[in-house]
Amino acid sequence: MKVLLAHNFYQQPGGEDQVFADEGLLLESHGHEVIRYTVHNDAVESMGRLSLAARTIWNRQSYRELRDLVRRERPAVAHFQNTFPLISPSAYFAVRREGAAVVQELPNYRLLCPAAVLFREGRACEDCVGKAIAWRGVVHKCYRGNRGATAVVAAMTAVHRFAGTWENAVDAYITLTEEGREKFIAGGLPADKLRVKGNFVFPDPGIGDGSGGYAVFVGRLSPEKGIDTLLEGWSRLQIPLPLKVVGDGPLAAMVQAAAAKNPAIQWLGRQPPTEVLKIVGAAVFLLCPSKWSETGGPKTVLESLAKGTPVIASRLGSMREVIDDGRTGLHFEPGNADDLADRVRAILMDRQRLEAMRIEARRDYESRFTAESNYAVLMQIYERARTARRSDDRRIDSPAVGEAPGFRTTKG
Repeated sequence: MKVLLAHNFYQQPGGEDQVFADEGLLLESHGHEVIRYTVHNDAVESMGRLSLAARTIWNRQSYRELRDLVRRERPAVAHFQNTFPLISPSAYFAVRREGAAVVQELPNYRLLCPAAVLFREGRACEDCVGKAIAWRGVVHKCYRGNRGATAVVAAMTAVHRFAGTWENAVDAYITLTEEGREKFIAGGLPADKLRVKGNFVFPDPGIGDGSGGYAVFVGRLSPEKGIDTLLEGWSRLQIPLPLKVVGDGPLAAMVQAAAAKNPAIQWLGRQPPTEVLKIVGAAVFLLCPSKWSETGGPKTVLESLAKGTPVIASRLGSMREVIDDGRTGLHFEPGNADDLADRVRAILMDRQRLEAMRIEARRDYESRFTAESNYAVLMQIYERARTARRSDDRRIDSPAVGEAPGFRTTKG
C-alpha cells in the first residue's frame, strides 16, 4: 500500500514529531511505500499576523501542493499527524478531491481546546469542550497567553465545525486512549469514525538494568507537566535519591533554581533520543507528574515500560490507562507533592516489589505497545477508512485552487 504521511512540525521538537517518524519507519518495515509531506513552524516567523491567521483556517498553498502530490503519487491513504497551523484542514479537501482516504491522528485536544491540553491556570479545564465557539478560551488567552492568537485557533475550529469538515472530510480519526475517544465524542466528533490506537515504541530499545540509583523525569518543562509538583515533592522527600530532569521549556529557570538549592536534582536539558533511552533504562523509576490528561500518555512512559522501568504517574487521564497501579508503577493524586513523595518512599522501601514491577513493566510493553501489535491496529483503521471512502457517495466540493473555500457537500 502507498501511504502519504503529513505533519506540521513545531518549533520545539516533541513527542508528536517522534510518532510521525516512528509510524513512517513502521510502515516501511512492512513493505509499504511512504510519501512524506511536512512543513515547519519556523516559517511562521516570516509571516504577518493576518497571513498566518488566513493560512491556519485555510492554506491555499498546502491545498495545491497536496492535491498535486496525491494526483501524482496516488496514495491509498493520507494519514495526518498534525495540521496546525500551516497545513490546515484544507489538506483534507485536497486529498479527498483526488480520491485518497483521510485519516487524522489526534495527538492532542486542539479540536476541543485552543491550548490543546484541557488545562488552564493550574487546573484541568473543559470549558470549551462541545462548544460551537471556544469563546472562553479567547477570553482567557489560552493559546500562548495571546487573545488574538487564541481567537485564530477558535475561529479555525469553529469555521470547520460549522462547515461540517470534522464530520464529512475525515474518514477515520485515531485517538490514543479510550478516555480520549470519549472526550472527542463529547466534543462533537462522530463516534463511528473514532478508533483507538495507542502509541508504540519502535524499534524495541531492549530492557534496562535499573542500576543507576536515580529517578528521572523526561519531558517539556511546562506548567501542565506538573514540574512544580515534582520539585516540591523532591524537597519533601528527605531521602538522598538523585533526580535527573531531562528536557527544556518555559519552566527551565524553575528547575535550575531547584537544582541550585538541592544537590540531589540535576538538570540535563534536552538530550538525543538514544541517550534518553539509556538514562531511562538505568533509572530506578520514571516520574510523570502531569496535571493534564495527556491525550495518549507521554511517549517516554511507553519507552520506560519498554526498558522495564516502573512509572510513578498522576492518577489522571491516559496515565490511568497506561500505568497499572501497583503492578507496572504507582499513581498519586495530581498536583499533590506530599502524595508524590509518599509514593516515592513506598517504592524505595520495598525492593522486592520494585523488581516485580520491572518485570511487569516490560511484560506490559511486550503485550500492548510493540510495533507489531500497533501495526495490526493501524492496518484495520486504514482499511476502514478506505471502505468508508469508497462507500461514501458524497463528495466534498472543494474550491478551485486559489479561491476561498465553499465547503459545500454535494451528491456525486
